[in-house]
Amino acid sequence: MQIEHIQAQTHHARRGSLKNAFNYGVDYVMTDLSSETPRLLSHNRFNLWSVHDRHHGGTRGDGQGAAWFKALLDSRGLQAEGRQLLLLTQPSFLWFHFNPVSFWIALVDGTPRAFVAEVNSTFGQRHCYFCAHQDFRPIEPGDTLIADKLMHVSPFQKIAGHYRFNFDLSDTRINIRILFENGDQGVLATLCGTRRRATSGSLLWAAIRRPLGAVRVLTLIHWQAAILYLKRAPFLKKQPAPERMMTEGQTLRRVGK
Repeated sequence: MQIEHIQAQTHHARRGSLKNAFNYGVDYVMTDLSSETPRLLSHNRFNLWSVHDRHHGGTRGDGQGAAWFKALLDSRGLQAEGRQLLLLTQPSFLWFHFNPVSFWIALVDGTPRAFVAEVNSTFGQRHCYFCAHQDFRPIEPGDTLIADKLMHVSPFQKIAGHYRFNFDLSDTRINIRILFENGDQGVLATLCGTRRRATSGSLLWAAIRRPLGAVRVLTLIHWQAAILYLKRAPFLKKQPAPERMMTEGQTLRRVGK
């Protein structure tokens, strides 16, 4: 496939009595990690923008890249024939890397059959959420897949409740919705953008329009944390990491189905 540059928008809105919401532009790339890259984007090499296997697929900082995702799908019985594996991620900028969430996506006949939300916290922890229907039928935009929350991501949210994932990947757009629910508390997060071919021109413009990549991401995270702290949101210290790397999601069962 051609490597794509998703100039996306992310929206976060806090649920509960203490409100806070924001929208930011973010730059993602979607790649099968084998295609030829534009001049300003490299795989496993230093560049203005880069994607490194060690940052994805397995233990944080010691990843195995696509080999990890392939082994995961093989162990769960998703057919290998006609299967395409993609990574949707914010690439590293120069030497800097931090990505709150990346997505491993498995397509069969061009439709998503499974995905992994690879979540990283500012506390140095990582946890992955594997989502697919039990029979690996296509994941439709209206399908909801749920998984228990097991990792401490925000110091303002407890390790409790669950995530609801909605995943819409069309030929032209990406729309991902993640709703964290813990009673009447939680956070709604979305990622939406148009699929376009990555070019050196688009990547250079991203570096100018949203400079410093991961540094900017971390700065915005801490800025929003400061806002919540000033609003007197309850603050939790770093919690222990989950005992296991992966949480298995399941299809939301609706009444009458």
